[in-house]
Amino acid sequence: MTRLWDKGEPLDQRVLRYTAGEDHLLDARLVHYDVSASIAHADMLCNQGLLSAADCNAIRDGLQQLEAEHAAGKWQITLDDEDVHTALETRLTAAIGPAGKRVHLGRSRNDQVLAALRLYLLDACTDLATAARAAAAALDRLSERQGEVALPGYTHMQHGMPSTVKLWAAGFAAELEDDAAGIEAARRRAAKSPLGSAAGYGTPGLDIDRQQTAAKLGFAGVHEPVTAVQLARGKAEASVTFEVTLLMQDLGKLATDLLLFFTQEFAFVTLPDTMTTGSSIMPQKRNPDVLELVRGATATVHAALSEILGVCAKLGSGYQRDLQRIKPPLFRALDTGQSSAEIMAVLIDGLAFLPDNIRLDPSIHAAERANRLVVEEGLSFRDAYQRVAAALERKP
Repeated sequence: MTRLWDKGEPLDQRVLRYTAGEDHLLDARLVHYDVSASIAHADMLCNQGLLSAADCNAIRDGLQQLEAEHAAGKWQITLDDEDVHTALETRLTAAIGPAGKRVHLGRSRNDQVLAALRLYLLDACTDLATAARAAAAALDRLSERQGEVALPGYTHMQHGMPSTVKLWAAGFAAELEDDAAGIEAARRRAAKSPLGSAAGYGTPGLDIDRQQTAAKLGFAGVHEPVTAVQLARGKAEASVTFEVTLLMQDLGKLATDLLLFFTQEFAFVTLPDTMTTGSSIMPQKRNPDVLELVRGATATVHAALSEILGVCAKLGSGYQRDLQRIKPPLFRALDTGQSSAEIMAVLIDGLAFLPDNIRLDPSIHAAERANRLVVEEGLSFRDAYQRVAAALERKP
């Protein structure tokens, strides 16, 4: 296997395993994006007179064929490939001949991987926002089904004020919608095209058109100057992961409420057997494992955010290989957020509140009574508060 940087020297396999890491496994999701960016790059080279039309067509057709074959499972990225970029270029050259060797003119693996990753992030943000809104919509449907069911509103884990299923669900739905908007806003940094920045210092001696590739790929603009591209590494990834962290915190809080409501002591809600698991030793058990795992997943994305920030915290300017280690926590956070929001939407559609099991302490209306005294008798709120408190203390 000849890697993109090979000059013919043998590579110790232990070094390959360590430096390639998980890339050959993680990069499967980047095949489509690397193909798209490579085709846009080839088209630009052709328009600039740096690549013949025949070679450009061969590169385009060859890459599209490789993408289709990868999707069909006919080839996979291996450790020997090292990453998606070597895997594609090596197979492209084998398929179309010398033209495949011309596609890398005017770019580095640094801007190549970043272009694919940013294109992937743009789509991932759209998918995540959609999943968050689907969970919000499931809460809206719950409100339509059982919105009038009374619930205690808790402060300090005590009955504080009266609430309803609608109020409870609408609060979570509003925050999930806010999370979706935050995830979409995080696309800003990923929407800058890094192509043409190469290893961080441009392409001396080549007249390339960075605007063309940016427009072709749907980026909002070009990341300028070229030296800013590597300095920005980790920012888009951390921004998106931060928003996923906020999403997971809301899903975790929702899961925590439902876990409490599902206990025998509360028994506020029921879940269908299709959404719970059993015990290997206790025949009576039905376990809300989904909710527990969603709650636990908040730690996964917190850790991913810390890992991304930590990798980038003290790097100098220019490309550093440390940046490769951003990819695992980023993908882990995105996958966790996506799957958690999706499964919570399914679970919410399956749960039901049990009104007969929900009891509100009579004192829960105390604040309302104090407010009425202010309105009806003109008392100050503090005097009304004291009168209601004294009346509650006299009750046996």
